[in-house]
Amino acid sequence: MAGESREALSSRAARYATVRYILAIIDIAYLAALLVIFLALGASLKLSSAISRINPNSAIVFLLYLAALLAIYSLLEFPLNFYRSFVVEHRFGLSRQKFQDWFLDQLKSAGIAYIIAAVTFGAFYYLLRRYPATWWVMAAAFWLFFNLILAKIFPLVILPLFFKYRRLTDENLKQRILELAKKLQLRIVDVFEIDFSRKTHKANAALAGWGSSRRVILADTLKDKYTNDEIAVILAHELSHYKLRHLFKIAAINSATTLLAFYLIFRGSTYLTALFGLGALTDIASLPLIILCLVLFGIIAAPLENYFSRRMERNADRLALKTVGDKEAFIATMDKLASQNLADRKPHPVIKFFFFDHPPIDERIEMARNF
Repeated sequence: MAGESREALSSRAARYATVRYILAIIDIAYLAALLVIFLALGASLKLSSAISRINPNSAIVFLLYLAALLAIYSLLEFPLNFYRSFVVEHRFGLSRQKFQDWFLDQLKSAGIAYIIAAVTFGAFYYLLRRYPATWWVMAAAFWLFFNLILAKIFPLVILPLFFKYRRLTDENLKQRILELAKKLQLRIVDVFEIDFSRKTHKANAALAGWGSSRRVILADTLKDKYTNDEIAVILAHELSHYKLRHLFKIAAINSATTLLAFYLIFRGSTYLTALFGLGALTDIASLPLIILCLVLFGIIAAPLENYFSRRMERNADRLALKTVGDKEAFIATMDKLASQNLADRKPHPVIKFFFFDHPPIDERIEMARNF
């Protein structure tokens, strides 16, 4: 906040971080508990049976069951979601959204989640039934392919649902960014500005999409508080991810963990379905069990994925510093971003291990000082 002392800002950031960590743990535990209760009470079998009596077509049953499952979860999770993403963000002075705008975004997010779940789990069940011995390999390959498609269409289809964006009108800044891309031998479609300030006080930038959809996306909240040199540092970091092919490396890591998760489900499916009194894994009533397995495996795999992500972020920082050749601008940018986004600058090692997919800000600043 304007005029806030560094000590007060540090205290507010620490409180914000603590609340976020606690809520993240509660969120995961709550989801797992809901899935276990839903399965243990036989609610999944009752729901699938009720829908089958309405329409026996397997495709219709799948779509209706998935819609009902997501609706039930959304209703049960609404108070926690509202507190986490609306109340907390306003309490710490980060959100600008009114309730109706926030709620509309939640509806859009739910619609997108349903479409993605319908495609991914629809493919999962198709492969599970068609290839009972090798489905886990094919399903992992499909999820990798689908994630790459999502990354390509994200700036064209999904982002415009939440933000208005236009071509950057600051020609000096635009040329600076295009020169950075040329220096890194990257081709981008154009540089765009999105209206972040309509929803939040936070700042961000990204290089989104790939191939013909690759474009620089710059939050308008950066322009008032950052110099062109500092914005260039941020974009140099994002461009470096593409130069170092991190998108595909992350996809490969996610694909490997997904393959292992599906293999473990494949090997343990008989025991797991018997544990909750379910039929075969191919039955739609087993969907909460599959989601539960993926959630639990995700908790276990997250620290390893975060470790590789932090390594890639460090490499992107180093290449960005080498590209812009201005460590003072890098340090100033990290400091401003930490203050603006209320970042946890120096988390406990355990917190870093479980939650951080980027190096903490103070580590990034120290690396720049010694670069």
